[in-house]
Parts: sequence; structure tokens; C-alpha cells
Amino acid sequence: MVKIKRVETKKDLKKFVTLPWKIYQGDPNWVPPLIADVKKLLDREHHPFHKHAEVEYFLAYKDGEVVGRIAAFVNFRHNEYWNEKTGFFGFFESINDKEVSRALFEKAEEFLREKGMDRMRGPMNFSTNETCGLLYKGFDSPPVVEYTYNPEYYIDLFQDYGLEIVRFLYAYRITKEQPIPEKLKRVAEYRLKKIPVRKARMKEFDKEIERFKIIYNEAWGKNWGFVPLTEEEIDHIAKELKPIIDPDLVFFAEIDGEPAGASLSLPDFNQILKYANGRLFPFGLIKLLLHKKEIYRVRTYAMGVREKYRLRGLEALMIYKTIEEGLRKGYREADMGWILDNNYQMNRILMDLGAQKYKEFAVYDKEF
Repeated sequence: MVKIKRVETKKDLKKFVTLPWKIYQGDPNWVPPLIADVKKLLDREHHPFHKHAEVEYFLAYKDGEVVGRIAAFVNFRHNEYWNEKTGFFGFFESINDKEVSRALFEKAEEFLREKGMDRMRGPMNFSTNETCGLLYKGFDSPPVVEYTYNPEYYIDLFQDYGLEIVRFLYAYRITKEQPIPEKLKRVAEYRLKKIPVRKARMKEFDKEIERFKIIYNEAWGKNWGFVPLTEEEIDHIAKELKPIIDPDLVFFAEIDGEPAGASLSLPDFNQILKYANGRLFPFGLIKLLLHKKEIYRVRTYAMGVREKYRLRGLEALMIYKTIEEGLRKGYREADMGWILDNNYQMNRILMDLGAQKYKEFAVYDKEF
């Protein structure tokens, strides 16, 4: 018999955070997250997401052991922005047992019904501004930085509960063996003479963040599932990412002195994070530093162009600059994603580049 318990104590929270070490034991592709980072994300007093959301965490027990977990939450900003009554679930983990997964989903649905929601969507950890989606295809390689990962049997557990796919998110890969198409190279070099694309200026980091805020909330404003970030959320994300940002991989496109577009690519620290096994101290940080040279991949984490500057090829310019600079710095591979399945323009640009779609993530809905 499965019992569901609300997370109420520090001991409960520790079980919630560390359960993945049981679920993924022996999985060579799983990258353990930093325990301290997960705790900060879940902390209602620390992470700014919680200021506009109501969140509960639940654990599943069977035969006295923790065998699953789930978070259920209402994101008030999402529902206000989209005029919906959508509730969410995330941080789902479970052993391969449909009795366990059903009990977890039922508890999340019960919580969301009580809050007046008419559908449940996920997985979201906590929104499209963080990690989201269930890995649906591409189980043969580890996740890159800020991607989700899960066992393949989760697909069956989701379908068993009646969750239906509402959106796919695509990840593309391009390697140094794939030369930049000559047409793109010619067009990019010609347009770069007219439209400045520059690297980030870390000495004026705060001002760069302000420029990025303008672009981010406007560029992504009409994307499915997007919710504008608050000032606090953007500042929080910037603070978290700053230690791993490579300014040579961050680009701003400017037109008439105004920020028109931006792209942010990150070294794939997941390639070495596995050595820390969830902890930076006492020896995890040393292990990361020792293996830093093993990073050969970057991920284009965010890219967008303000609406009034679209159809000028700015996305292609920033992709071109990222590839050019990445190759110069010795990176051998780039991940570009995720991309919404209905973002036809960006999907086409990446396919024209010769990029390979190598992972798919699914977002599910269940209407009540």
C-alpha cells in the first residue's frame, strides 16, 4: 500500500531532495544536481518564484521506504498572464510502479482541485524559465546544463494516469565537423557590417542584466507557457549563472544604440558536475576544477529578438557569432535548445544550419 505524506520537516525535505540518488543508481547518464542548489530552489524564503506561487511537496512511501516524490503548485502570475486556471506539478520522481505514480499524481490533482484549478500541467521545475519537460527521446546521452533527465519508463507512468502531451520541446546538436554553410557565412558577415553584435561586458554586469531584461520579457512574451520574469527573478537567475558565464559566449545585437536581441550560451558544466556527486564541499569543488578542461560542449541557454527588430536575421547572426567564438575557444559541440515545437522559424534556422534534433521533451496536461 502506498502512503503519501506532505513534506513538513527538514528531515522530510532531505528525503525529497536526495531521492534521485536512489532512482538513478547505476544510470551512467544521470548527472547529480548540487544538493545545495536544489534546496535553495525549493526554499520558500529564498527563491523569488515562491512570492507569486503556492507550493506543496509530497513524498510517497511503500513498505516504509520513500519511493516517489512530487511538487504541486499554483503559479498565480501564469494564470493572470494567460487568463487560465492551470495548476502545475514538477520534481516528479518514482520507482517503476504505477501504484506509486498514480498516488502521487492523485495527490497533486487533489491539491490543485482544492485551489480551484481546472487542469494540471507538467513537469515544470518550476516554470519554462527553469527546467521543464519530460525527456521523451534521446536517452542515449546525458543532459546538458539546465536540462531535465528521467528514466524512459516515466513516459508509461504519465500515460497511465491519463496525462496527454500538449507541447514538445526540441534540442538540437551541432558539432565542429559540420561546417558553417557558406550562404549563412556570407550573409552573416555582410549583415554584421550594418548591425553590431558584441560580446557581454562583465565590468558593467548590472547594466547588461538590465539590457537583457528588456529583451527577454519582450522577445519571449508570446511564447507558449511563458511568464514574464519579475525583477527579483531575473536578478536571482543572473546571480546563480554569473559564476559559470563565459562573456565570450554572450552576445547583444544593437540597432541605433538600442538592445535588439541577445543570446546567452553556457559551458556545459554538467560534463564535470557528475564528479561532485551533489556536493561542492569538502572535495567536490576541487574535483570540478581538476576536470574543467573536459568541458567541450556549450548550450545556447537563451536567445531572443525584440518584436520590432524581427525578420532582420538577428537570430542567425547571433548563432553564427556563437559558433565562430565557440570554435575559436576550442569547444567541439553546441546544444541549441530547447525550442518549442511551434517555433517554426527557429526550428527552420537550426535545420538549415545542419543541426541535428537529438532530444525531445514533452509537457503534459490533464484537464479536470
